[in-house]
Parts: sequence; C-alpha cells; structure tokens
Amino acid sequence: MTVLAITEHRRGDVRDVSYELVTAGRELADDLGTDLELAVIGGDVEGFAEDVNRDGVDTIYTVDEGEEFNHGVYTQAIEQLAAEVEPTALLMPNSVNGLDYAPAVAEGLDLPLVTDVVDFETNGNLEVTREQYGGKVETTYDIDADDYALTIRPAEWPKAEAAGDAAVEAFDADIDEGALGTTVNGFEEVGGGDVDITEADVLVSIGRGIDEEENLPLVEELADTLGATLSSSRPIVDNGWLPKNRQVGQSGKVVTPDVYIAIGISGAVQHVAGMKGADTIVAINTDPNAPIYDIADYGIVDDLFEVVPELIEEFGGEAPDL
Repeated sequence: MTVLAITEHRRGDVRDVSYELVTAGRELADDLGTDLELAVIGGDVEGFAEDVNRDGVDTIYTVDEGEEFNHGVYTQAIEQLAAEVEPTALLMPNSVNGLDYAPAVAEGLDLPLVTDVVDFETNGNLEVTREQYGGKVETTYDIDADDYALTIRPAEWPKAEAAGDAAVEAFDADIDEGALGTTVNGFEEVGGGDVDITEADVLVSIGRGIDEEENLPLVEELADTLGATLSSSRPIVDNGWLPKNRQVGQSGKVVTPDVYIAIGISGAVQHVAGMKGADTIVAINTDPNAPIYDIADYGIVDDLFEVVPELIEEFGGEAPDL
C-alpha cells in the first residue's frame, strides 16, 4: 500500500503543481499510514527528481523516456509502475497534460477516477470534495473503493518547500513504440503566448471597473512601474481588450504570485478560483461589499482612477493622461 503521485514538467521546468502534489500526497499518505512515492517521467529525470525531492517523500521513481509530454509514454509508464508498486491512491495533476492521460490510466488500471479535487479526508472510506456550478457549490463524494485515482486542482494545496532525502530509483518501463499512436516532434506556444502569467511574482489585474479600453494605459503604467505583469478577469478578454493568455480564473489560468493586485474586480467565484492561492491579495474597488474583499489581505475602497495614479507616483512612475 502506498500513495503514488505523478509529477509534471514543461519546457525543462518542474511545474508548481508537482510541489503541491507532494503536500497533498503526504497528507493522504499520513491519513492512510503509508509511504508517499513520486514518479518523474521524461526530460531531465535526474534533475527533476532532485527538484521534487522534498520533505515527506519516501521514494522517487524516474522513467527516462522522451523529452516532452507524450500521452502513450505516460500511460504505459504509469500503468507499469502502478503494477509494480501497487498504490492505494494514484494522484495526478488536474492540468492539460494530467487530464489527457488520467482517464486512460484509470481505465487501464480499473480504478475509479475523481477529477478536479479541491479537498479530501479519510473516514474509513475516502471523501473527496469538488466544486460545481462555477464554484458556487461544493460537493463531497464518498469513494467506496480500496484503490482509486484522483486529479488534484492546482493551487489548492501549498507547495512543499523543505528539502527531503527520498531514495531515487530508476524504473525501466517497457514502452511499446508501436502502440504510442503519436510522436512528439517539439513544443510550440500557440495563441498569444507573449507572457506566462503563471510564472509572474507580481500581477496587476484589471476587471470591469476600468470601464473602457482607452483606460488600460493607466493600469499598464502601474504594472510597468512595479515591474509587474498585467492580467485580467474574463470580461476584459471577452471584450477583446487583452489576449486570452492574460485571463485569470476558472476559464483562464490559475496563478499563485507573491502579490496579486485586483483593480476594479468584483471577485466572482470563477475569478477567485484562479487567484486565491496568491500570497498577498490587494483589492481596489468602490464597492465595500464586493466579494473580492472576503479574500483580500489589504483593501482600498475608492475609485481606481483616483487610487492608481497616486500609486504610480508613489512608486516613482508617471501616470498617463486619459
């Protein structure tokens, strides 16, 4: 009996969700009274194994197959590794890649699969929590099975920080090249990939309160002055004022910056789902009852067109004339 978590990497870097899986996996392993084991598949497996070797991890298995993600490689490697270690719980990231292979792996291993898990606890059986209706409702499911597979929503568990001393073991997966079905020739960013807001330390995010596109230079200047990255809520993207890759939220990207400055954003559950993992949240909104203030660490109840220019000047910039 063990908990096996599948780490994720892209373009040579371990993704944050891998460290969150360590936290979630250790929590579940403690509840079950068992070990936490990780799998690193493809790429610089030795380097990635060193990166994810965090406190609480007992064993890390490396599968040296390919560089970038390939559905068939992951599916075959995970199924073979699971047959070897016989995990009670198989944890995978609820990411684009994770949702690509998780159903196939669960089907191949004959495991019940619950996706997009935001919480769990063990009371005899496993109870998992998911959100529905755009995050308005939380639903708890009782998993009546001895073994199961879960995908974990990014940013719901803190990243494991402390270094560990896990044993690292190479796992020689027998990959059937003829059964892969696809070949990965490279990786190309598509669709407005000028920045990756998930990697930003500071985000200045704008919502409906900006009123019109002509006012965007004001928040752009604040972002430039702070050395921050500009992001937005969905209405700004729907209006075509910023590209899709700048959108934070349930239908956009999940971000975990050190500082998130929400300007003119009410704080709908769909948006909050994408940024509630920020270390510090600063909100600027004229409505003192705006939901964003429920999660904000600091709030300024005032007109953004009055506050933002003062912030720009305070930090050494020059507010544009609108």
